Amino acid sequence: MSFYKVFPRLFAACFALGLLSINAAAQETTTRPRQASQTPATTATTTGLSGGRARLENEIVVAEPKVVDEADEDESAATFVKGFAIPSNLGRTERSMLSAIEERLGVPYRMGATGPYRYDCSGFVWSVFQQAGVEFTRSPVRSLWQVFEQPTENEKFKFGTLVFFNHLHHVGIVADENGFFHASSSHGVVYSRFDEYWTKRINGFRRVPLAQGHALVASSGR
Repeated sequence: MSFYKVFPRLFAACFALGLLSINAAAQETTTRPRQASQTPATTATTTGLSGGRARLENEIVVAEPKVVDEADEDESAATFVKGFAIPSNLGRTERSMLSAIEERLGVPYRMGATGPYRYDCSGFVWSVFQQAGVEFTRSPVRSLWQVFEQPTENEKFKFGTLVFFNHLHHVGIVADENGFFHASSSHGVVYSRFDEYWTKRINGFRRVPLAQGHALVASSGR
């Protein structure tokens, strides 16, 4: 067989193979799923430029700590000592007295004792004022009655006023119009209410001046 007879057959075979390749490529293109573009997702949107850069809407903002005023804190705090609601307007000396009273609550009674493990009524009063920086000579109840002045009507049931009972044989520190602190012979240092028992035994009140240039001296004797 000569070359000229074989050539048309080769040409036809090549042409057929070419058509098959084109058809296969077309089918692959239509059946293969198109891949989505791999664009990175962003979790924040931009709203403009701030200082030459895009500002994110969800940027972290650090809140400034709130400064609490001590006066506001005192007014909002409801503080009680053995049933006594502490006024928010107490001065520094009164607060020191209240702190001294709290330390002594529950301490047993002993005649003539001034602490720290036992107190009688006048010894308790004296030690509270001493710790608060108000100085006067340790004296019996009747001497305290004589040395300090009678308070005004508005001061009688003000915290820190002295209240006297039982013919000047007992003394305590007024908490408010509801009660007082004292060293009881049967219960030690306690808060007691002005109930019927105590009210009918009151002899009167005395006010210790809290602002003093010199130490107060109460007359001695018992």
